[in-house]
Amino acid sequence: MSDWKRTTREISFEKLPPAMVSAINQHVEKYNLGPILSDALMCVQTDSEKPKKGLFGKAESVQMGMVVTPRWLVWAITGTTLREVVVLSAQLSHITVQDYAQTPFAKMVSDSGMEVSGIFSDARESASAFIALEAGGAGKKCRDVVIQAAQNAKK
Repeated sequence: MSDWKRTTREISFEKLPPAMVSAINQHVEKYNLGPILSDALMCVQTDSEKPKKGLFGKAESVQMGMVVTPRWLVWAITGTTLREVVVLSAQLSHITVQDYAQTPFAKMVSDSGMEVSGIFSDARESASAFIALEAGGAGKKCRDVVIQAAQNAKK
């Protein structure tokens, strides 16, 4: 069982935290991605909380906002250990997406979400990222939508 308590909810892009909306818009502009957010299949926000453990442990919180379109995946992360919102994006045709529970890492570190591997917008080499999502509800729906969209983008 993960140390993190995650809550994922489906929302509109405009309902993400203002700093996240701004950072995503700046990212889209910086990488000349065009009007990719106009045909969103789904937008979610995941709030993750990790309680303080032990004498020297610290409580942590992380917010993640994600937009999936028929061709793109864009996600932003902010939290107690980050000074600013970090945004990543990838064309779905250039990445592989799988349920984190199906990866070898899940046997070592229990958690829920997606593993995304491939070429991201600001990278020259293949990279991998974990995107945290609630195990059920909107988190499961989001995983299914992203995996299906990635498969469709490769057709």
